[in-house]
Amino acid sequence: MTTTGKAHSRTEKEWSGSKPPPILRRNMNQKILKLENLLRFHTVCRQLHSLCQRRMLAQWRHVFSSAYPAWTAQLYAHSGQTDVLIRAALSQQRLLATKKEERSQKSQLSSRKSKKEVEVWIGMTVEELARAMEKDIDFIYESLMNTAVDIDSLEADSHLDEVWIKEVIKKSGMKLKWSKLKQDKVRENKDAVKRPQGDPALLIPRSPVVAIMGHVDHGKTTLLDQLRKTQVAAMEVGGITQHIGAFLVSLPSGEKITFLDTPGHAAFSAMRARGAQVTDIIILVVAADDGVMKQTVESIQHAKDAQVPIVLAINKCDKAEADPEKAKKELLAYDVVCEDYGGDVQAVHVSALTGDNMMALTEATVALAEMLELKADPTGPVEGTVIESFTDKGRGPVTTAIIQRGTLKKGSILVAGKSWAKVRLMFDENGKTINEACPSMPVGIIGWRDLPSAGDEILEVESEARAREVVDWRKYEQEQEKSKEDLKLIEEKRKEHQEAHQKAREKYGTLSWKERSFIKYKEKKQQQPLKLKEKVERDSDVLPIIIKGDVDGSLEAILNIMDTYDASHECELELVHFGVGDISENDVNLAETFNGVIYGFNVNASNVIQQSAAKKGVKIKLHKIIYRLIEDVQEELSSRLPCAVEEHIIGEASILATFSITEGKKKIPVAGCRVQKGQLEKQKKFKLIRNGHVIWKGSLISLKHHKDDISVIKTGMDCGLSLDEEKIEFKVGDGIVCYEEKEVPAKTSWDPGF
Repeated sequence: MTTTGKAHSRTEKEWSGSKPPPILRRNMNQKILKLENLLRFHTVCRQLHSLCQRRMLAQWRHVFSSAYPAWTAQLYAHSGQTDVLIRAALSQQRLLATKKEERSQKSQLSSRKSKKEVEVWIGMTVEELARAMEKDIDFIYESLMNTAVDIDSLEADSHLDEVWIKEVIKKSGMKLKWSKLKQDKVRENKDAVKRPQGDPALLIPRSPVVAIMGHVDHGKTTLLDQLRKTQVAAMEVGGITQHIGAFLVSLPSGEKITFLDTPGHAAFSAMRARGAQVTDIIILVVAADDGVMKQTVESIQHAKDAQVPIVLAINKCDKAEADPEKAKKELLAYDVVCEDYGGDVQAVHVSALTGDNMMALTEATVALAEMLELKADPTGPVEGTVIESFTDKGRGPVTTAIIQRGTLKKGSILVAGKSWAKVRLMFDENGKTINEACPSMPVGIIGWRDLPSAGDEILEVESEARAREVVDWRKYEQEQEKSKEDLKLIEEKRKEHQEAHQKAREKYGTLSWKERSFIKYKEKKQQQPLKLKEKVERDSDVLPIIIKGDVDGSLEAILNIMDTYDASHECELELVHFGVGDISENDVNLAETFNGVIYGFNVNASNVIQQSAAKKGVKIKLHKIIYRLIEDVQEELSSRLPCAVEEHIIGEASILATFSITEGKKKIPVAGCRVQKGQLEKQKKFKLIRNGHVIWKGSLISLKHHKDDISVIKTGMDCGLSLDEEKIEFKVGDGIVCYEEKEVPAKTSWDPGF
């Protein structure tokens, strides 16, 4: 559409209302005024023309005035009237001219007095500029007519360059004022922070918080079972700890130790890192028969990063193939030097299965805790850390926390991340209700308004109003950060748009609008089938997934594994949604929209949900072991890859002689062969191999035994064969391979690390 056509189309749209737009009314008034002036001027000119003719007639008859005095007198009378008319016409014309001049002067004065100041900014849209000028959008289009701007490509939400904004303001006669993006009034920081360190005299000794770390299957959970005499491993599916758990263990000596049962699987490296950050001591479990493994090294690194001392537990010493000294020597390479080798790391040989030396391990831990002189202030506002968070159907959001300072009581107001709680109920690791929790004590907390994230810092505040204020401030801070990121992205997109627009202008700059429109139409027509093809390819090359987990910690672990995905060139892995809780109808609808798969970890999907998913063709896959879930994702990714083609060798033969036969006027080379292995089948594919290199692939045109055509030649038999490529020359010693191609399912190259 041309510029004029675009303007007319907008005018017609606006005329469809009850009232014409301001710019149209102004144009109409101006045209009516011009028409009135032209009519008046035409009347005056006609009167002047008539009067001039009369005056010439009077002068001509003046010669005959003596002969006709009466007629002359009459003529003079007409002459006087003519002068009066001329003077009247001229005065009327002067009056009109004066009024017009006064009107223009008044309009200039009024425009000078009321010259509006327009506040503009870089990157504003056509609609925003029109709103700032209090004009309609058509005024912007009219102002940019006859400029280098391609008005056809401008829409209400199109961004304007600085030059274009200046041009519009200049033509409007308004005043330009540049302004920065409007910023909200700076709010006062209302966040809650830790209180300063108190009087050392108020500090009292506290029990150590100990994390058990090490490689999968090295016996960490079994070791904890021996300490607390419970069967946690029996409750865990597959014998692998799935979540961070916190337990308080009372020893016969009266000492208490809080254990964090961090997962030992490679999938949970992030959770182990969080466990190390809240612990005082790490018990590193290494199997005496296995030595240092990948997750053992990761655990050592977490301990070093958190600057937490280590107690070495060399497990499975009851096995015949156990070699504790070998494990100690391997640890030297990672700066873990045992006391036997002159270092400061206590090493205890234990057997978690039989319970041997368990007391020695606890004594070593208590001795190290005494050396660290662990103390805490049990008074004042509570400070702690969320270890695990999940949603319970009957109790709502629940967290497991370690108290680090103060004493938590029922009714306390807590803030963690962007959530707050009024403590309604507290319970220990056995589910028993407790009234208060002291430093180093693990506690379950009920009463959260929203679910905080594992690792969030817990702070006590004085009132619910203060808690809401803190949460509002944190949400505001998050919004501000998001706004900054969004503005940055918008600016980048705007620059990309401008560059693309500039390239398009350069591409079509020398063409007329008709030629430009025709080329654009052809390009659009060509792109339509390509887009359909791209959509089909995209559907097969993308795996959209939705992940639902039972607790925040395990969900985070799964997402951390997904972050290691590095095979996007094969199939793109697209995380559509994730969350804590059972699979809902919304998850099914979302999966249907994106043609995705729902993965659930330790969550349920009701019969109604499963039936709904089946009707909509949505896959729901539930798992209770994380590495099984990841294997399922790998299989789903592999199923979306194109099948690989593999060659299966059927038989091999060697060329013993070469000769040629004449068929018509052509000489066809023939190879005399003997089958060394398998058999040659004429209908299959063949390769010619020379010096270990394949120099030809194709089919046979003839396969003969003596003079008989035959379809199969078996091991030990001689034959003559010719290829479908006449230019290939045989040589004695070449190899002939008969093979067939089979499609086999491809496997993703993604290796999650276990």
